[in-house]
Amino acid sequence: MAVFHSVQGDSLTILQAPEYVSFQKGDWPISGEKIPDMVALTMGFSVQEDLSWPGLRAGQLFQRPRANVLVVVRGVDSLALPQNVASYPLENPVPFNLDSVAETVHSLFAEDTPVVLQLAPSEERLYMLGKANAVFEDLPVTLQQIRSRLSQDGSVLASLPLNSLNRNAEADLLFLSEVQVLHDITALLQRHRHLAQDHSPDLYSLELSGLEELGRRYGQDSPQYRDATAILANVLQKFGEDVFGLYGDSAVVEVVTVKSFEAPLTRKSRSILESKQISNPGSPYNLAYKYNFNYAVIFNIVLWLMIILALAVIVISYNLWNMDPGYDSIIYRMTNQKIRLD
Repeated sequence: MAVFHSVQGDSLTILQAPEYVSFQKGDWPISGEKIPDMVALTMGFSVQEDLSWPGLRAGQLFQRPRANVLVVVRGVDSLALPQNVASYPLENPVPFNLDSVAETVHSLFAEDTPVVLQLAPSEERLYMLGKANAVFEDLPVTLQQIRSRLSQDGSVLASLPLNSLNRNAEADLLFLSEVQVLHDITALLQRHRHLAQDHSPDLYSLELSGLEELGRRYGQDSPQYRDATAILANVLQKFGEDVFGLYGDSAVVEVVTVKSFEAPLTRKSRSILESKQISNPGSPYNLAYKYNFNYAVIFNIVLWLMIILALAVIVISYNLWNMDPGYDSIIYRMTNQKIRLD
C-alpha cells in the first residue's frame, strides 16, 4: 500500500516493496554506512552486526524478493516521491557501496549466474556479473555513447518536458544521460523477462549525480535545477513501478537522496564493462559459510523431526515405566504359561 510521507533533509525512501518485506512507517533515522546491511537483510542474507533499526522488521523465512534496486541521487536532499512505502531520515551520509552484497550474491548463486549491475554514469563506471554481461552489454556508459544514444530512436528527449534544460550543455547532458540509462535498463529488462523468473536474486546499484552538476553549474534556485528535480522525481517513480512489475511484485526499490557526502569514497577502480570472476575463498569481506534458500527448509525439517523424536521417546518411556509386565508384555505372558506347564 502506498503512503504519503515525506522527510526533510537527506533521506532513504522505499519506493516499492513486497508485502512480506515489512518496512515500518516512522521517522527512525538510519546511518549511511548501514544501508548495505539493510539491503542485505531485505534479500535474506546475514550481516556481521545486527541492524538495530526499527524501520525493517524480520520477514518471512520462505519468501525473499527476487531483486533489490538501490538508486543514489546526489545533489538533492529530498525528492517529491509521494507514492512510496516508507521514508526515513538519513544521518551520517558517508559514502557507501554494495560491493559486499554483490560478493554475497555471486558467491552463493554463482551457478545460477544472477544479475549484478553497479552503474555510475557520471564516472563512466559500470560493473557487471552473471547474466548482466549478456543483457546489458549494449547499455551506453560513456558520455560519448550516451550522447549518441540520445539522438537515436527511443530517446527520452522525445518524451521529456525539457523546459529550461539545454540538450547541448554539458551539465544538462549528464543529467539527461542518467535519465536515458534508467529508461534503457527497464527497456532491456522488458526484453529479457526471463531474468525475473529464475531463483537467484538480482542486485542493481545506480548512482546519479546529474542534479549535483546542475546545482553546481546553475545554482539550486535556478529553473534548470527545479525542472530537473521534477523530471527525475517522475522518472524514478515510474522506474520503480516498472521494475516492481517486471519482477512480479517481488522487488525492493530504494532511493537515497543526499545533498553531499561527508567524506570521499575510497574505491577499488574497475574498468568499463569489467567482468571479474570472484572466488569465495580469500574473500576480503570475511563472509560467513555458504548459504542458499534451502537452508530454511532444511532447518525446519531437522527442527521438527527432532521435536517429534523427542516427544516419541518421552511417550514410549512413560508407557514402559507404567507397564505391567504380567499383562502388557507378551514375553512375560508366554514365560508365565511355560512355567505353569512345567
